[in-house]
Amino acid sequence: MTSTADTAPAAPKAKRDRTHYLYIAVIIAVALGITVGLIAPDFAVELKPIGTGFVNLIKMMISPIIFCTIVLGIGSVRKAAKVGAVGGIALGYFMVMSVVALGIGLVVGNILDPGTGLAVTDAVKETGQAQVDAEAKSTTDFLLGIIPTTIVSAFTQGEVLQTLLVALLCGFALQAMGKAGQPVLRGIEHIQRLVFRVLAMIMWAAPIGAFGAMAAVTGASGVDALKSLAVLMLGFYITCVLFIFVVLGAMLRLVAGLNVWSLFKYLGREFLLILSTSSSESALPRLIAKMEHLGVSKPVVGITVPTGYSFNLDGTMIYMTMASLFIADALGTPMSIGEQIPLLLFLLVASKGAAGVSGAGLATLAGGLQSHKPALVDGIGLIVGIDRLMSEARALTNFAGNAVATVLIGTWTKEIDKDRVADVLAGRAPFDETTLLDDHGGSDVEEPRAELPGKGSEKELAKA
Repeated sequence: MTSTADTAPAAPKAKRDRTHYLYIAVIIAVALGITVGLIAPDFAVELKPIGTGFVNLIKMMISPIIFCTIVLGIGSVRKAAKVGAVGGIALGYFMVMSVVALGIGLVVGNILDPGTGLAVTDAVKETGQAQVDAEAKSTTDFLLGIIPTTIVSAFTQGEVLQTLLVALLCGFALQAMGKAGQPVLRGIEHIQRLVFRVLAMIMWAAPIGAFGAMAAVTGASGVDALKSLAVLMLGFYITCVLFIFVVLGAMLRLVAGLNVWSLFKYLGREFLLILSTSSSESALPRLIAKMEHLGVSKPVVGITVPTGYSFNLDGTMIYMTMASLFIADALGTPMSIGEQIPLLLFLLVASKGAAGVSGAGLATLAGGLQSHKPALVDGIGLIVGIDRLMSEARALTNFAGNAVATVLIGTWTKEIDKDRVADVLAGRAPFDETTLLDDHGGSDVEEPRAELPGKGSEKELAKA
């Protein structure tokens, strides 16, 4: 027994995760950005392009990642009806949770009553009216805008839903081709590995981007704006926290049997990235990769995550509710419950038309109020100063909602490997930060990605 143990081959040495230092650097960069913003606000505002450039680098990768993920997922599923069921359940869930988020914001907004006593000057009114010119679209324009001009323009214009449509069509086409489509799927798999490797390289610029973004927002907002609107900000943040840990946490426990803290700990780096860039889109590619690694099947991840980024905006729903009540109180025209509900239901629909617009929260609010209750648009100028800071909570809440939604929909459709989930959340199956993919065997891709452990194989999907 002793000689056998002596001659046994040593276990392969685990690769050291150097990205651990990367996210420590991000935290330091955020602290430095806040410091610079407070000490030299004028200089800090000039650093905004640094943060914008980093976010744009990540947005550049979103369309190809979504395309590859969906095509590989759908192309490996035999039953097209399964994909349709996932999409239907996802949209139904998104609408229900949007209404719940609106309701919570309505209750808290009426309790806090934060806008009373604020002065609305002519300058504030002009600022509010200027926001109406933002690129918010009508619902009809939004629906027509899902169809790209050409099959390639979906990638060049960076429209998530256009990419989703093209990917769905290509995935179903490859599915119908059967064995003849396998070479194409292998080629797309190679492209997916390339795209995720490029994304991993871009992530090393995260500390620089975080420094520029935080310095700019701190310098632009200033301490005075924070003091005068502290009640609204704190109320909004508290409401978002309650929604995430009470509502979403309860759903995750009841449906999937998971602790929301363990899931968010697994997604800790993504939350840090969103906090430092104030953009939930900056974490979209990593959410796709991590949800697949967690054990949710490719079709569910590929449909739920991109669609959720346009239709499951829980943080934006809460923001629009509380901001509308705040503005109405500040203008001295508080709304009754009978006036609040129609306005908020209108904003619920309007928010879908402004999906993908930069600063969508403020743009949607301005466009919605202009269409439904124009008298309130003058008060939007009151919250422009702190909108960037409130967008942190919006982005974090939207991201948390989409992460939980992916697990829930995977559970409802039986497209999740629960043993894999347990291993990943317990740390026994760590995420590969180098490739952002579960690579088994280097460049050999003869075995389809759908057959990898925890990804929902073709046989498993057929059984489901």
